[in-house]
Amino acid sequence: MLRETSETHTPITSEEIARTFEEAEAPVDVSGHGVEDWLALAIFWLMCGCVFLQFFTRYVLNNSFAWTEEIAIYCLVAVVFLGSVGCVRLTRHIHVDFLYRMISPGLARVMATLVDVAKIAVFSYLAVLVWRYSALIDDERMTTIDFPKSPLFYIVFASFVLMALRGVQVLIGNVRRGYSVLERPGAFDGSQEG
Repeated sequence: MLRETSETHTPITSEEIARTFEEAEAPVDVSGHGVEDWLALAIFWLMCGCVFLQFFTRYVLNNSFAWTEEIAIYCLVAVVFLGSVGCVRLTRHIHVDFLYRMISPGLARVMATLVDVAKIAVFSYLAVLVWRYSALIDDERMTTIDFPKSPLFYIVFASFVLMALRGVQVLIGNVRRGYSVLERPGAFDGSQEG
């Protein structure tokens, strides 16, 4: 049987509501953002502009610019890879930390360090692969406009290099701190004291 819950609402006057708008706003802190975040934001707005232009020309002018879709797709690829750099920096990629609760803290520390080293190795290897691939297709042009595809691949390459470098920063931070997000996720999401 379901039990009925009662909600309690604290009465508030219109003067109290009006005073909430007079409170000083906290200053905006953008210091936690990296260079990759600002670059991703700029490319994101370029993508939004292309999508809007595509929508406008297709549905308002009934004469779509074909190039807007291709540019928007390439912008999306760049945003995804640059966003991944931020995820590495903030350790926000998907990870499984369940096993770390079952093993000893010493073994968990060793395994977490190995995971950090493996991430750096994978990002570095992927950077090499993208560099090699971009060298193979250096003269390829986009389908709808006469512009090379290589800048996109250079952004992806730079993203993997930055992911590897951010991975090194995370590894150093984890070693200095003595634990990682895998070992103590609550210390990173605010649910427990670090």
